[in-house]
Amino acid sequence: MPKTDADSAPFSYEGLDRVMHEKARLGLLTSLMAHPKGLAFADLKQLCGLTDGNLSRHLQVLQEAGLVEVIKGYEGNRPHTSCRLTKSGRRRFLDYLAVLEGLVRDAAKAAGKQDMPVSRFGILPT
Repeated sequence: MPKTDADSAPFSYEGLDRVMHEKARLGLLTSLMAHPKGLAFADLKQLCGLTDGNLSRHLQVLQEAGLVEVIKGYEGNRPHTSCRLTKSGRRRFLDYLAVLEGLVRDAAKAAGKQDMPVSRFGILPT
């Protein structure tokens, strides 16, 4: 199936990346965006309501995509895993949010809410 361009298919939202769009991964990326220095595995698990196995698998997918860096080490004698967004991961996530914001704007416009502010979340310039 050939790719469409934005002009001929304005509602295709090509910038919606399936790697990021999954609910748990979206939560992980948002948590890590709010904590630029990173978060411990246990903190991410609690913030996103995931099991150890689910969190490990989602982090693996994000790491393979170059969005997240997983740092394994020790604190004292105990293993410690922390995670943070990579520089390109942060940029890609902001680009993704801009596409989502456009989708919301288009949906609001289609629903007759044209007076909705251009950038409710401050991601795009107003």
